[in-house]
Amino acid sequence: MASLNAGKLDQILDRFSALEAEMASGATGDDFVRLSKEYSDLDPVAKSIVQLRSVEQEIKDLNEVVEADEDPELVDMAQSELRDLKTKLSKYEDKVAVMLLPKDAADERNVILEVRAGTGGDEAALFAGHLFRMYQRYATIRGWKVEIMSSNDSGVGGYKEIIANISGAGPYAALKFESGVHRVQRVPETETQGRIHTSAATVAVLPEAEEVDVKIEAKDLRIDVFRASGPGGQSVNTTDSAVRIVHLPTNTTVIQQDEKSQLKNKEKAMKVLKARLFEQERSRLADERSEARRGQVGSGDRSERIRTYNFPQGRVTDHRINLTLYKLDQVIEGAGLQELIDALTTEHQAALLAEESLDLG
Repeated sequence: MASLNAGKLDQILDRFSALEAEMASGATGDDFVRLSKEYSDLDPVAKSIVQLRSVEQEIKDLNEVVEADEDPELVDMAQSELRDLKTKLSKYEDKVAVMLLPKDAADERNVILEVRAGTGGDEAALFAGHLFRMYQRYATIRGWKVEIMSSNDSGVGGYKEIIANISGAGPYAALKFESGVHRVQRVPETETQGRIHTSAATVAVLPEAEEVDVKIEAKDLRIDVFRASGPGGQSVNTTDSAVRIVHLPTNTTVIQQDEKSQLKNKEKAMKVLKARLFEQERSRLADERSEARRGQVGSGDRSERIRTYNFPQGRVTDHRINLTLYKLDQVIEGAGLQELIDALTTEHQAALLAEESLDLG
């Protein structure tokens, strides 16, 4: 059962009432937009607190019936209802406690998604392609827009590397637990002996940086231009349109060559660079705040094997929460990914609640 501060709940309800009054008093322009945003954010929390308070009052009233002990039959009925209400109360308390957890400021951000083939040669590249298309289909289901920023085809239908921008309503909140090493076990299409191979791909999910998040000095950058290679048409290969940007203090390198325009390649490369630097700083601050959180769900440690996709058995296992689903086809098609995301989110919330309980203790 979650521990809730009654005074804090009262403050939320008071603030919600004040917002209603301010909006009704004729606020306009930027003030109305600001008030509407805060009102929208508080609305589900306030409603849940009201429901919680209602159940608390019902329990108080039934306890008075039991304590009065005037009618045995009435007391039995009250005790029976109390058992049900206490279960309901516990659920409401947990629900409100989760709602009051500190929000990740990046949750509503758009995402830079990077998928790279790992160990396994062509099979790893094919798997990287399957993973990217899984996220692409999941994004379509969620109504998000996917823009491929750069790609390096493997030549066998997969990708050595692919980077995309995913925009819409809260993609980072949903996808942030996907960062890490994904492993596949299956019989390659080119394998005549029918032997199961294991290969891997790495996924990085970075919140898109805004101008205020990352300050980059011109002196800290080395920008090289060169002739693009690979597919893209005659004009791509005859001009120095490809761009390489190196952030010298961190030795972070981004190469962009998909566009025919050098300017567009530079813009895309800077967007990816800012996202990587922003995530590096977020990770550094998170490590400083709590070394104990390392290895927990949501650590984003890309060296850690997080999930295995076993095709012969049709199963997907997420190793961080020891969850196995025999729904591999549904997961790879995108629709089944939500069940994994929900389980990871719930586990993460439980870990945060446990930390808060320790802090209160």
